[in-house]
Amino acid sequence: QVQLVESGGGLVQAGGSLRLSCAASGRTFSSGAMGWFRQAPGKEREFVAAISRSGGSTYYADSVKGRFFISRDNAKNTVYLQIDSLKPEDTAVYYCAGSGAYGTPARVIQYDYWGQGTQVTVSS
Repeated sequence: QVQLVESGGGLVQAGGSLRLSCAASGRTFSSGAMGWFRQAPGKEREFVAAISRSGGSTYYADSVKGRFFISRDNAKNTVYLQIDSLKPEDTAVYYCAGSGAYGTPARVIQYDYWGQGTQVTVSS
């Protein structure tokens, strides 16, 4: 059974940074793409970033380009999301997800398994 466990969320002031981690177990981590999504209260889950299985390709939502950076370490079965220049509108629960797809999928339906989420709260 696949398990994803996120960590690294917290309360931070606007302009600050966080590094989210997602540790995977129960499967061959390097066999598929990985992604990050977020969900704010009362809103739908939205795509943030994705990385291909090798780590050679990345894709970002327009709203986070230049501030968010996704990476992965297949030897450690871990994917990361570096978040810089945080804004209050970045406040959400951030979810890590895994996909069997190639490339950098950006839709919720393309992901097969999900972590439990980690809360990021940005104060103004």
